[in-house]
This record gives sequence, structure tokens and C-alpha cells, in this order.
Amino acid sequence: MSEIAVLMDRLARGEGLTETPLPGVRLHRRSEPIARCPLLYQQGLIIVGQGAKRVHLGGQTLLYDADHYLVLSVPLPVECEAVVHPDEPLLSLTVDIDMSVLLGIIGQMDGAGEAAASGENGVGACNCQGLALTTADAAFKEAVARLLRALESPEESRVLGPGLVRELLFRAMHGEGAASLCALAMKNTGLSRIDKALQRIHSEYSQPFHVEELAGCVNMSTSAFHRAFKDVTSLSPIQYLKKVRLNKAKSMLVEEGVRASDAARLVGYESVSQFSREFKRYFGSSPARLPELHRV
Repeated sequence: MSEIAVLMDRLARGEGLTETPLPGVRLHRRSEPIARCPLLYQQGLIIVGQGAKRVHLGGQTLLYDADHYLVLSVPLPVECEAVVHPDEPLLSLTVDIDMSVLLGIIGQMDGAGEAAASGENGVGACNCQGLALTTADAAFKEAVARLLRALESPEESRVLGPGLVRELLFRAMHGEGAASLCALAMKNTGLSRIDKALQRIHSEYSQPFHVEELAGCVNMSTSAFHRAFKDVTSLSPIQYLKKVRLNKAKSMLVEEGVRASDAARLVGYESVSQFSREFKRYFGSSPARLPELHRV
């Protein structure tokens, strides 16, 4: 076991999610493999200490493990599977992106932020998709280890934690995900405008949806909005909304015990039968059956 894996294993309290004393920093532990299934990834960094995961998005399959981490500049509905070996649980760390911290880092990088956003000097050159697979170099891994050590102490978490998270974001700004992080932070880039639209979708997913209105709220023509949205998320706006609604409904069913008909209404479906059909097509199980399958 690497030091990072040992620290993650020690900090994770049982299976599933563990909240740490530091807001926006969470640990995950999983002892069983996960077959390919839909999942809604949140904006942030996902760092694996042990094991590996495959994420499928827009025809791409990305493998991330102890030597590679994910930079998610926007929340994305993806399909994911986990590789877990006997007696070696999957261990991972997620770190939210604080926009004020990210802006402060970019502002002190002597113009490196703008170069990364435009793909100059080979730093972070990419098409600014909302997801980037990034190499975890020695400096990044050491920053992760220092953060995990600090999380073992409530006092160190309070005093040192925010600075260590800032260092982690700084290290990420020197990796393959730098371009998307810069585009997220800078005003009037295609990615930052789509991020604003996605924030509205996530806060108003149960409301009637009009693509033209959403494009207007980010000062884009409908055609330009469609193109930029597909570039960032690999989905059309309607496809994205549908997957967000279905993922929200799944959480209501499994975690809150909401009835299928109520979940359909709460996420914006007028027809329960349509909701049930689309839910089963997406998750491979009917809404009524899903809570039973997830019962421990």
C-alpha cells in the first residue's frame, strides 16, 4: 500500500462516503466492484489512492487510478465502473473547486492562466471538455499526502487544510486539466457560460425547460449554445436535463424512500409512465424495484 492509500484507508469510516472535518473534502471506500452504471459526477477533483475506475462519456473511456486523477470543471452525467481486487478496497478522495480560491491562484500565476486557457506552451491544451484525465506527478501526490495527514487532526484540518487544498488546486493548474479550469474561471469563455447554464439546470431541474431561454441567459445564440453545450458535456441540453432529473429521482428513491410517482413529479415529469420507461432504460431497473436492489 502506498502512503496515500494507507492514509485514505485510515481516514475512511466504513463503506461508502466519509465526510472530513474540511468542508468540500470527502473520502470514499468501496470493497466490491461496481458494474458499469450511470452516475452524476459533481464539479471537482477525484483522486484515487488504491484501485481504479473507468468513466465513459461521449464515446470516450477514461481509466483513472493512483497515477491519474480526474478534473471535472462542470458536473457531468457519466457511466462509471470500478475495478476492485480482493482485500484491496477502492479508495478515493474528492475535493470541490472553490471558485474564489481558483481565481486567486490564476491571478498569481504570471499570465500562465491565460496561456493554459488558450492551450499555449503545451500546458493544458485541450478542447475544454468538462472532464480531463490528468497525470498525478510527484508534486501532486505529495500535496495529496500532506492534505490527508492534516485531516487526521481536527486542529490541522482547520489551520492547515484550506492552504493544502489551495496547493492541490495550484498543482492541478500545472496538469492536463489546466485549460478547463482556466476556462471555467475566466469570464465569457464557452465553458464558463455553459457552467452558468448548468448551475441553472441543477437548481431548476423540476421546472419547464426552454433551450432558447437558457441560451439567452448566458448571452449565446441557440445554435452557438447547442454547440458549446455539446463540446463541454458531450450531451445536448435536453439529454443533460433528462439525466440530471433521473439521477435526482434515483437519490430520492434510494436515500429518502420517496414513492416513484412522487419522485416523478418532484423532478419535473408530468407522466409517471414516461418517467418509469425512461428510468428503466437508463438504470436497467424500474423505479419501484430500485430501492429493493440497493437495500443492504
